[in-house]
This record gives sequence, structure tokens and C-alpha cells, in this order.
Amino acid sequence: MEKITIGRFDKADFPNLHLEDIAVKVDTGAYTSSIHCDHIVEEKGVLKCTFLDDEHPLYNGRMFKFTDYDIVFVKSSNGIVQKRYQIQTTITMFGKTRKISLSLSARQEMRFPVLLGRRFITRKFVVDTEHYDLSYKKKKNEH
Repeated sequence: MEKITIGRFDKADFPNLHLEDIAVKVDTGAYTSSIHCDHIVEEKGVLKCTFLDDEHPLYNGRMFKFTDYDIVFVKSSNGIVQKRYQIQTTITMFGKTRKISLSLSARQEMRFPVLLGRRFITRKFVVDTEHYDLSYKKKKNEH
């Protein structure tokens, strides 16, 4: 299977979450992918969180509820192990919708609300850090 070239960052749609043109950073140093959420609370088998992205006033602060989720343990680059919730959803890039696992994390200090890790990137993409927004540009050219 031919791999698609992806740049160091891009924009993606998350159809199941009704989110469009969300900034994503390609992080080959991270194994898992994550999405920036806040106020993550588990109550009576329902996981609730608030999506944060200042670039999208319509989406920023939007509440999500999940009944299908897992608990995972993620080791950060500094070696600290953190308990996180993980959801299964879909992501659309380069005109193709694929399944993706996203851990929910508080990423207030980060520039990008979504990180794409190696688990998602492997066997689909080759990363060329000289480029950016390749999927987003393709999407805009098709419209």
C-alpha cells in the first residue's frame, strides 16, 4: 500500500464528533494520539468532557458524552505515567475516513488540540516536516 505524505501539522475532520478543520500536530515521538479536553468526569458509566480549541468558537467549550471508553496508562516523554480515558472515533484526512483511538488529555499549554501519534500514522503516512496542511489544502482544492 502506498503511503501518503503528511506534513508536520494539518487540519482534520472528526465526523463522529461533528468537528471540522481541527488543527492536528503529527508527533512521531508519541505512540498514542490524543485530543485536548477539560473537565473530564466519569459519572455512572458516562464520560463527560469539554473540548477546547480557541480557533473554533463554535466548538470551544462544547460538551461531549461517551458511554464507550477505556482507561489507559500513557507514559509521557519525561517518564511520568498518567491515567487517561480513551475513546474510539473517526478522523477524515486526505478524503478518507479512518478509525482512531484518542486519549483525552488536558493540553492547555499546547498549541494544537490534537496530536497524531505513531499508532495512527504507521503504515498510512510518511512524515515530511518541510510541509504542512497537505490534507487541508487538498480538501479546499476539491471544493
